[in-house]
Amino acid sequence: MTDTRIREITLTDPGTGPYGITAGPDGALWVTLVHAGGIARVGADGDVRTWPLDAPDSRPLIITPGPDGALWFTRSGDDRLGRITTDGRLSAIALPAGTGPCGIATGPDGALWYAGMNSDTVGRVTPDGTVTAFPLPVTGAFASMVAAGPDAVWCTLNQANAVARIGLDGTVDVHPVPTAQAAPVGITATADGVIWFVEIAAGQLGRIDRDGRVEEFPLPDRTARPHAIVADAAGGAWYTEWGGNRVGHVDAAGRIETYDLPTPASEPHGITVAPDGTVWIALEIGRLAHLKP
Repeated sequence: MTDTRIREITLTDPGTGPYGITAGPDGALWVTLVHAGGIARVGADGDVRTWPLDAPDSRPLIITPGPDGALWFTRSGDDRLGRITTDGRLSAIALPAGTGPCGIATGPDGALWYAGMNSDTVGRVTPDGTVTAFPLPVTGAFASMVAAGPDAVWCTLNQANAVARIGLDGTVDVHPVPTAQAAPVGITATADGVIWFVEIAAGQLGRIDRDGRVEEFPLPDRTARPHAIVADAAGGAWYTEWGGNRVGHVDAAGRIETYDLPTPASEPHGITVAPDGTVWIALEIGRLAHLKP
């Protein structure tokens, strides 16, 4: 049933496509608008501002706080990393042609790390614009999302049915997913270095412990198509069910609880935990959902 702790707010027109979301260093929420080619900011007072990018087909996907106090995001449509300061100044760094960047995270080394969907690479970008691309040992992997662990970066390999650990020197170790054709997508790291990821095709969550052991947790609805995931402060994680129109939570012991979203077919994608512990979800229909656990 719909949980009364969830409310929705209108962000933009339905056609803009809110997709990635993160809490910024300024206390605001920052959102990518994948279909409109723009970035939105929601202030603590509810004020909404939007910025169009310089190319409407840039397809911004994932956004993250950078090491320099700005927000960084992938531009999957034109092979760039975008940067926006908290006062709205935009810039971009070009990546190798054909990269198709998707996930992005600030690594433990203070650089930006991205997943090259179309290039079988994971890349590193310093704030001054130096780009280094590390090849993956799998072809056709469709590198998707990125998470920063305490000493490495982790990336889901959607079509290779695996999760990769990328050392800060570019060394890659591949962890196969036990369930065949599970298609991992979202990934996150807890403060103690445990990795959680979602299996969009299998309707499961996965966890990799610090010893590299992979464990899977079936969702109550195996057709839910989980998409994005973000760690909480207690060793668990929150995730979106794109096909189930729900938000879910898994605790450190693997217990799962789900919450129905108020609007049918709202297409939940990105998810973030705000500093106050509440959860925000980007809904592709042009809204944000806010859950108070």
